[in-house]
Amino acid sequence: MLQSGFARPNKRLAMCKKELTEEDKAVIIEKFEKEIASNPMMKMLGRTGVLNCIFAGEKYKDWNIIFRSKGDGFEIIDFEYDPESREVKLK
Repeated sequence: MLQSGFARPNKRLAMCKKELTEEDKAVIIEKFEKEIASNPMMKMLGRTGVLNCIFAGEKYKDWNIIFRSKGDGFEIIDFEYDPESREVKLK
């Protein structure tokens, strides 16, 4: 059993300290709509999910979006910081 002084930090608490600005969110949303949501593979497979934001630039490689389908497209529900997240290639 670990002593309280040696406990690992709570990952969720560490993630909550990171924040995106409204400008950052706008960049991610714009890139998502242009590069991801319009992808035919995404339209066939994507209903809801989590996607790494590296598509918006290296600055966002530790961020994910949580999205769902809405009408003929998608909407981003939330942003999530996760430094262990990895890129998914859509072809």
